[in-house]
Amino acid sequence: MTRISARVAAITESATLAVDAKAKAMKAAGRPVIGFGAGEPDFPTPDYIVEAAVEACRNPRFHKYTPAGGLPELKQAIAEKTKRDSGFAVDAAQVLVTNGGKQAVYEAFATLLNPGDEVLVVAPYWTTYPEAIKLAGGVQVDVLTDETTGYLASVEQLEAGLTERTTTLLLVSPSNPTGAVYSPAQIGEIGRWALEKGLWVVTDEIYEHLVYGSAKFTSVATAVPELRDKVVVVNGVAKTYAMTGWRVGWLIGPADVVKAATNLQSHATSNVSNVAQAAALAAVSGDLTAVTAMREAFDRRRQAMVRLLNEIPGVVCPEPFGAFYAYPAVKELLGKELRGQRPATTAELAELILEEAEVALVPGEAFGTPGYFRLSYALGDEDLAEGISRLAKLFAEAR
Repeated sequence: MTRISARVAAITESATLAVDAKAKAMKAAGRPVIGFGAGEPDFPTPDYIVEAAVEACRNPRFHKYTPAGGLPELKQAIAEKTKRDSGFAVDAAQVLVTNGGKQAVYEAFATLLNPGDEVLVVAPYWTTYPEAIKLAGGVQVDVLTDETTGYLASVEQLEAGLTERTTTLLLVSPSNPTGAVYSPAQIGEIGRWALEKGLWVVTDEIYEHLVYGSAKFTSVATAVPELRDKVVVVNGVAKTYAMTGWRVGWLIGPADVVKAATNLQSHATSNVSNVAQAAALAAVSGDLTAVTAMREAFDRRRQAMVRLLNEIPGVVCPEPFGAFYAYPAVKELLGKELRGQRPATTAELAELILEEAEVALVPGEAFGTPGYFRLSYALGDEDLAEGISRLAKLFAEAR
């Protein structure tokens, strides 16, 4: 008999967290590793948010259990923030506060899916989506995109993946790992198609404020108002307010879906940490000054990274317009001799790069598309330039 259930044994470790952990371990051992793996801002959480948490620690109210679905004042603030930022008007009863965006993702699928239900997922995709869908009993159907289209899926591609078992579309814009952003027209077209097909749409909007150039964030919930009874939004404070470690996310949807997901959470974790919720309340109730400063830095690094990557022979990097990732294709480098090895996959090439160039990045296998790397530009300008310089020098040896 096996000691671990088949359901849990099938879960794979988060590749992004694994790469980050290995890079940190090598740094601790004295090696000058530059890490492009972590998906978190390199800025501290703004002071006013931290002060709100300090005050919450002193408040006896927050030393006790609070409602499993979230502090009432935070749920109301999230509803108001959602109306302000995306134009989607919801009631506080349609909000569930979760332990980070990951719990919101899992609870969305656990609430919507029955065993065997199929979910259309655009690849490349974030590493957590497949595991959450599997745990919920669903079946992922990949809709493959590549660098030639800027990693954007068309309605025709989505239609090709549709079967009689399809119940849900996962829509992510801006995208992790590619940085792709769908235009308002594209979001509208996809939303109307989903409405016509009777699908649920789970939309991950956690990077809504990190868009660049001419790109514009658009929520499918406002682009296609008729879809609102079949839309579930997942979001959180992690990326916008540099609060990855605070673990506060949320799920927004129809009242019956939110009530069911809240029931699930009441048995899984109960309420999110009250101190973190108080910090999140300060974040979503405030203005966007902090994210504006971060976005300017990310934009500068984004442009530098894309330029430097595209100067390397064998690397093709389309311009990302959102989040803080670049997703270059490196298929031309596979199979070539490099430091006595011939890496056949990007996973093998990533291992070689980490050992030989002391640069940590995440291979495309983790995101469903071998032949690519994800590089985060949420790191200092000097480290960014030095890290890509190391890649260029190493790749120049490929024969």
